[in-house]
Amino acid sequence: MMILIIGGSSSGKSAFAEDMIVSLSKEKKKYYIATMKVYDAESEKKIERHRILRKGKGFITLEQPVNIQNAIDKIDSRECNALLECISNLTANEMFLGDIPKVADTVAGKIVDGIKQLNDNVSQLVIVSNNVFEDGNVYDSATMEYIKAMGLINEKLGMLADSIIEVVAGIPVYIKDC
Repeated sequence: MMILIIGGSSSGKSAFAEDMIVSLSKEKKKYYIATMKVYDAESEKKIERHRILRKGKGFITLEQPVNIQNAIDKIDSRECNALLECISNLTANEMFLGDIPKVADTVAGKIVDGIKQLNDNVSQLVIVSNNVFEDGNVYDSATMEYIKAMGLINEKLGMLADSIIEVVAGIPVYIKDC
C-alpha cells in the first residue's frame, strides 16, 4: 500500500507522516529512508530537526539521496513499512547530480520507477512530497525544469497511491482515500 503525503514547506507533513507510519507499523520494522544531503548549515539544521522528531519512534534510518531503488538492498524483510522523506530532495539530488542538470522527464521516470520497485518490496510505503507550485513565480530554466519534474512525479505518484493526504497548517486533508 502506498500513501502520498503532500504539503507546503513547514506544513507539518513530516510529523504527520512519521506518526502515521508508527501507527501503521505496530510490531513491524519501520524504515526511514532519508534523501537529504548536507550541503550547508541550514540543511544540517533541518536534518537534525528531523532526527529529533523521529527519536524514540523505532525507525531504522537509511540514507539514500539518489537511486532510491537501492534502498531495497538495505531492507531485510518485505514484512516492514517504510517512510520516504522526501521527494523534493530526491528530485534535486538526481536532477543536479553532475555538471549538467538532467531533463525533468528523465528524472521523473527514474524516481517513479525506483519508488514502484520500493513499494513492491515493503508492506506499506508512506511518501512525503512538497507542493512547489503555489507561488506562481517564474524562475531560471534549471529551477523551472526541477518544478516540472516535481509536478510529473507528484502526478504519477498520485495515480499510483492508494491514499493522498495534503497537510495544511498541520491539519490533514484527505484527497484520495482507500
